[in-house]
Amino acid sequence: MAFKNENDQKAYWKENLSLLFILLAVWFVVSFGAGILFVEQLNAIRFFGFKLGFWFAQQGSIYVFVALIFIYMKKMNALDKKYGVEED
Repeated sequence: MAFKNENDQKAYWKENLSLLFILLAVWFVVSFGAGILFVEQLNAIRFFGFKLGFWFAQQGSIYVFVALIFIYMKKMNALDKKYGVEED
């Protein structure tokens, strides 16, 4: 299961890296932004009895990270099929 040509390989890795950077940016914003930078503003909101900034710092960023793993898996499977390099 190799790429048909070098252009497909370059395009595949370009799309892969752009997806990776987008997902890492989302994770950074959620974990660092919501848990540290904007914690005071978010603490004004309650979520299941906890301040929202505290919740993001302790639980929310972990949940978002796990969700991003599944999103990455789904998007990469679609990308593999697009370029004909999927595994059986």
